[in-house]
Amino acid sequence: MEPRLKTKLWIQAQLRRCDQEFIPFMVLKKGDSDAGAILLKISDREGNSKVYTQTRTLTGDPAWRLGTGPSPVNEETAQAYISRQQKYDSDLWVIEIEDAEGRYEFDRDIVL
Repeated sequence: MEPRLKTKLWIQAQLRRCDQEFIPFMVLKKGDSDAGAILLKISDREGNSKVYTQTRTLTGDPAWRLGTGPSPVNEETAQAYISRQQKYDSDLWVIEIEDAEGRYEFDRDIVL
């Protein structure tokens, strides 16, 4: 089994990466510091977002999956998805990144 990075350390690393690129980064909800799952909400200037959730590939590698589908959704739809996920996982972290230019680089693959 591969060693896992604690969630809080991953969040801090992403904050630093975004800060270096001048990409706004907000922690909307703190979850479990050691092993909480993460939702990434990537927002554009028009108020649309894509929400990504952590997953695993068929080979067990960490990846991201679009929880709200391939097209950007409005704020209400994104928040409804996040709220549903929070009902199932009280240790969930919710991170919002405002990235209209698409500069944020994911640290793992995105799967469909």
